[in-house]
Amino acid sequence: MKLDILAFGAHPDDVELGCGATLAKEIAKGKKVGIIDLTRGELGTRGTAETRDKEATEAAKILGVLIRENLKFADGFFINDRNHQLEIIKMIRKYQPDLVICNAIDDRHIDHGKGSKLVSDACFLSGLIKIETKTDQNIVQVPWRPKQVYHYIQWKNIEPDFVVDVTGYVDKKVASVMAYKTQFFDVNSKEPETPISNKNFTDSVVYRLRDLGRLIGVEHAEGFSVERYIAVDSLFDIK
Repeated sequence: MKLDILAFGAHPDDVELGCGATLAKEIAKGKKVGIIDLTRGELGTRGTAETRDKEATEAAKILGVLIRENLKFADGFFINDRNHQLEIIKMIRKYQPDLVICNAIDDRHIDHGKGSKLVSDACFLSGLIKIETKTDQNIVQVPWRPKQVYHYIQWKNIEPDFVVDVTGYVDKKVASVMAYKTQFFDVNSKEPETPISNKNFTDSVVYRLRDLGRLIGVEHAEGFSVERYIAVDSLFDIK
């Protein structure tokens, strides 16, 4: 299955938090979208890997993505090396996305920056003909390199290189985030407190969208950073 967009997250819930509204908007416009989680989030203070699996499945249904896979890398300890790169290359060649969206280039959680660089490097390597990968059926995969790699914004307020108007898709984003019931604010939860389990963090999911929207004159927006210049045909292509 060829996808238009393949979004990667170091942990289940990264994609929803970083670009859930953008994905929902593109899906509504008919784009084919998938999600690849690098780990099962097994080191998370709240919940378990098993609960995260179920929550990720529910979040994917809410967003309407066509596929969601988990590479089961070691949470907290995966590295950017040949073996990990090859597993991501297999996913890129399997789904042949035009665009890849991945973790923030720098962030509070060490896996976010690592995941960002790992996916970005794999996107480049995936286009090299002399790197051979095979499917589970032992079929040699065709080299493929996405047209662009974009990075969503997470904990840190990284200045975006561009923003997407996501007005009308915030409710779907919030619903996909809150599908991770063990991770976020729940007044009845007996789990230990974490930086993302308080109401302030949950509220921040929306007020960041409002603030970016304010800056471009719309209700809500999500921001992204890029690795290379974005080209346009005309000055009038920019809103």
